[in-house]
Amino acid sequence: MLVGEAKLAAEEWVQREGTSLPGMVGAFLAGSVTTMADAACLPASSDVDITVVVEKPPGRKLGKFRYRGALLEVTYEAPDRFGSAETVLGDPHLAGGVQAMHIMADATGMLERLQKTVAREYACVRWVRQRLQTALATAETRLQPQGSAAPLHDRVTAWLFGTSMTALILLVAGLRAPTVRRRYVEVRKLLAEQGRKAYYEELLELLGCAEWTRRQAATHMDAVERAFDCAKSLPKGEYAFAADISDAGRPVAIEGSRALIGQGSHREAVFWMVATYSRCRWIFDYNGRGESEDRHWQDYLSMLNDLGVGSRADFEARRRQALAFLPGVMEMAEAVRVQETGERGEELDKRFDASFRFAER
Repeated sequence: MLVGEAKLAAEEWVQREGTSLPGMVGAFLAGSVTTMADAACLPASSDVDITVVVEKPPGRKLGKFRYRGALLEVTYEAPDRFGSAETVLGDPHLAGGVQAMHIMADATGMLERLQKTVAREYACVRWVRQRLQTALATAETRLQPQGSAAPLHDRVTAWLFGTSMTALILLVAGLRAPTVRRRYVEVRKLLAEQGRKAYYEELLELLGCAEWTRRQAATHMDAVERAFDCAKSLPKGEYAFAADISDAGRPVAIEGSRALIGQGSHREAVFWMVATYSRCRWIFDYNGRGESEDRHWQDYLSMLNDLGVGSRADFEARRRQALAFLPGVMEMAEAVRVQETGERGEELDKRFDASFRFAER
């Protein structure tokens, strides 16, 4: 499917389904699809992210599903999340998406006005630094100790996403989209462009996969796929990531990771492999198939052992290691920011100050 065809499918869904939601304010596309040419082929492992702004968002996101051949993922947000340009500019996840968003519905013109301001001020030093501080706080929160009663998959998820925030912080500093599944691929590109390849290896060492081979990753990927195929058909209750462990989510969760391994980015695939397996473990636990002696459990432990987090003591050591690593990441982020924006960011700050003083008169 071409990117343009996927966008049309998304727009049709918004017009047919999204606009029927009570209190619907607007809708837009974000993510990689907004940066690709309409004539380009959309990778099979890529979904189309739709954000629907609605007065009273449903309690659970719609998630991934097929529509007109396109894999869509719909998330609902309340208007106050976009209440001001300042709120968006300081948010590491929202700012990049808003400044590059493809607007499909905008009843009041709010999204268009917001996008213009965010795009203009996006590279301002003050906003980049605020986004970095917000990302740092998220990492520190995720890396706090888990309760002794927390199941293993919850401890793994907290440590995994907290540790991977090191990659996201650098992407934010480099004005790159803070992607989820491909964050290590993108930060590798960024650091290579800036001549900082050695530092990238430190990020992988922190995650525990710097020495992984392609064969090793492929073996663990086989285990992830087996767990996925078992978990996808089990009851999931109100699990927030239920749609990710489903036939609709398979191209991203399984085929996307296999594609990375096939391309030689096997170390970069590890982050999402572990995230996917941990989500499968949540579903197994929900269905009373927790820490048992079945093959899935043993496979999960094997993958964790290869990451160096096979015991509670390992987790505690690695959690502390990641926390101790964060100040250095922030120093590197500032160096990345300066190299990426240079005088442009400082000049934008001066313009912002001037316009702010004028507005206060």
